[in-house]
Amino acid sequence: MELLQLHYFRTVARLEHMSKAAQEIRIAQPALSKTISRLEEDLGVPLFDRKGRNIQLNSYGKVFLKKVETALSVLEEGRKEVEDLVGMERGRVFLSTTTHKCFSDLIGSFISMHPDVKLQISQATTQEKVKQLRDGDIDFCITFPPLELEGIGGISFLTEEILLAVPLTHRFANHKRIDLSELADDSFISIKEGNPFRGMTDDFCKKAGFTPNIVCEVDELSAISHFLRTGIGVALLPETLIEDKKTPFHLVHIDKPICQRTYQIAWLEKRYLSIAARKFLDFVDHYFNEFRKQNIQLSPQANLMNQKS
Repeated sequence: MELLQLHYFRTVARLEHMSKAAQEIRIAQPALSKTISRLEEDLGVPLFDRKGRNIQLNSYGKVFLKKVETALSVLEEGRKEVEDLVGMERGRVFLSTTTHKCFSDLIGSFISMHPDVKLQISQATTQEKVKQLRDGDIDFCITFPPLELEGIGGISFLTEEILLAVPLTHRFANHKRIDLSELADDSFISIKEGNPFRGMTDDFCKKAGFTPNIVCEVDELSAISHFLRTGIGVALLPETLIEDKKTPFHLVHIDKPICQRTYQIAWLEKRYLSIAARKFLDFVDHYFNEFRKQNIQLSPQANLMNQKS
């Protein structure tokens, strides 16, 4: 049994299509088919059910695939560990987030200080992030609320306030602070269901004793400001989203309930972290500790929040 056979098998198992797998691996299909056949001969069982040109992973293949995934993941971690031991500090960090917007300054600062480290950043849902961590596809994910799952470690590094945004013609346009329960009869603009921010803000409203009347749903939080201008409703927005002091709406602090969200950087506890990955984790922790010491938030919009309070 050869390592190359295992890599080829994993690709074929994922795609369940010999031609597509051959194209992805960039070898001839007959050669790939022969490699898989030799692997099956070594094991003494078929790994796929074949029906004409279609193939499907069978029960033997599913069991074997789990072990192959584990073996290849361990080997990859071993390679990284050896590279570190011989002083190869150059590397790549794989990071998954829900949004890039809040962390562009952080990432830019890290890259400036560590130009030899490459950051590969993707966007994913919370469920996708957990799977990526467990599968070893990423080093870290940034998420909210913090993950509390077996085998996953994390550091909570930033807590931001969630503010009420109202049109300039709204009855609360001259208010600085309110209780959320005062909005029970208002219409709301919100991000679509299924987004973690939507779930969080719906829960805030529930704590305030009402279910929000959502009259407009959007795909991105940044789109909400456009609809606030029309005066069709109010919205709950994170303070890190507000970049400009001259907003076309008014921001109000919420006294009750406490409306905040906390970000966490999480990793798989059993996964080996390369020098580059550990540098990034230490940088994130230090970056936000410095801001907390200086009582400064993530970006200039925080000063706007302080001025309005």
